[in-house]
Amino acid sequence: MALRGPLFRLLRPQLGQTCQQSRAQSVAVLGAPFSRGQKRRGVEHGPKAIRDAGLIDRLSGLDYSVHDFGDLNFHHLEKDEPYMDVKFPRSVGGANKMLSGAVSRAIGAGHTLVMLGGDHSLAIGSVGGHAQQCPDLCLIWVDAHADINTPMSSPSGNLHGQPVSFMLKELTDKMPDIPGFSWTKPFLSSSDLVYIGLRDVDPGEYHILKNLGIQYFTMRDIDRLGIQRVMEVTLDHLLSRKQRPIHLSFDIDAFDPSLAPATGTPVNGGLTYREGIYITEEIHNTGLLSAMDLVEVNPTLGATREAVEATASLAVDIIASSLGQTREGAPVSILEIPSVKDDTEQLRL
Repeated sequence: MALRGPLFRLLRPQLGQTCQQSRAQSVAVLGAPFSRGQKRRGVEHGPKAIRDAGLIDRLSGLDYSVHDFGDLNFHHLEKDEPYMDVKFPRSVGGANKMLSGAVSRAIGAGHTLVMLGGDHSLAIGSVGGHAQQCPDLCLIWVDAHADINTPMSSPSGNLHGQPVSFMLKELTDKMPDIPGFSWTKPFLSSSDLVYIGLRDVDPGEYHILKNLGIQYFTMRDIDRLGIQRVMEVTLDHLLSRKQRPIHLSFDIDAFDPSLAPATGTPVNGGLTYREGIYITEEIHNTGLLSAMDLVEVNPTLGATREAVEATASLAVDIIASSLGQTREGAPVSILEIPSVKDDTEQLRL
């Protein structure tokens, strides 16, 4: 069931019951320059690259009150030995704790939040901080990867491949006590999550997805069903029983590497530009987007300046589309088209 027409208009007044209602025209941008969740340095420069691609001007042009809170200043421990095979656990845990507090404060102040990563391990803090203010939220995860490995199932030990496992209540008994993460507890049910764009899933992740009955759409599903049907099923799954805030966590590697080459774990066969924009347009059209992440832009991995600029510009397009930029033209309304009353006035115009 697509949320359109009389039913959708009937349900929209229920937004007053959530933390979303007051956030329509106020956007907070928060940078999280962090890279310890994976092995490739450079992704900490992602927030600057996205801002340099014109993000703030683009959002301001959408008639938002934009508050750029700058970048968080993370502290890296000199000694952060692996725990089991998990790399940099204390650094990742500490960064996410700081981010969680900042996200919670921004959303509590009435803003729609845009978090600029950094690597995808930051979603632990971003979604967790959002959940502190909006415990009934749902999560749409757009990514080539499921990022739902547990510390025991992860082939690499990199925490950017594990953030969702820290969130899910159903995985509580699968999660050891990782140093640096005592501050966070699972807050999300498997039915509150939908994946879009998967095409590189580890064996342990596949087992979790199937065992927990998590709704997901691979690129094959998108090819088979079409992106319109994928979004109809996604929004019906998450919102048909209750209208609630949406957290969108968007990894730039969801796109095909031909569109987003400056990223750390590219996988061929990803989203087209039009599919990515359609996803975000449909999320915006619900009126329920409360926070979003845009992560894994790594300017040091682009072979040319043009490749870096293309990736960062794509990130700006995705954020702007999530917040109301349309392909029909400028969303800012005008009262009327000026009339030409006489020759003199025509010359003035």
